[in-house]
Amino acid sequence: MDIFDRLHSDEGVFPNDPQFSEIHKAVIRTKQLLVKLNNATDHETVRELLSEITGSQIDTSTTVFTPFHINLGTRTRIGKKVFINHACTFLDIGGITIEDEVQIGPNVNVITEGHPLNPSERKKLIVKPILIKRNAWIGAGAMILPGVTVGVNSVVAAGAVVNKDVPDNTVVGGVPARIIKNL
Repeated sequence: MDIFDRLHSDEGVFPNDPQFSEIHKAVIRTKQLLVKLNNATDHETVRELLSEITGSQIDTSTTVFTPFHINLGTRTRIGKKVFINHACTFLDIGGITIEDEVQIGPNVNVITEGHPLNPSERKKLIVKPILIKRNAWIGAGAMILPGVTVGVNSVVAAGAVVNKDVPDNTVVGGVPARIIKNL
């Protein structure tokens, strides 16, 4: 089983793992492509390079403004009619799925990676997938943490830190995010 499969089986891995360098190799490949992506001046080139980074076709109805940062890429899937604003960061080793018609504001962080609280295990990398469902809106500066699902039509207010699932048709905000109202 390779290191990515082990991570996705909830095993977690330490930096001294013999396969840990495979993560670094993949990240370096992505960083090289991101230089080109973040210097592109047209949406078509951005979509082409992001398609190469993710290994899946980014639909022509999707717009991603640069700068955009992603550490691996191959664990991210982006739907149709998605809008991702400037300066977003995706740490996607755990897997990120963005369904159709999602809007993501500027400076949003989508983080699938973390570490245990126990000091003796803190360097261990653990991952949990994130799912942002259809027609959700993630406000400027929000942070979506590992393992979270944002429901259909839901809104995450600007600056919110989301550490728990957001039900469908709900507005959440705050640190940590709490339900503000139902839509």
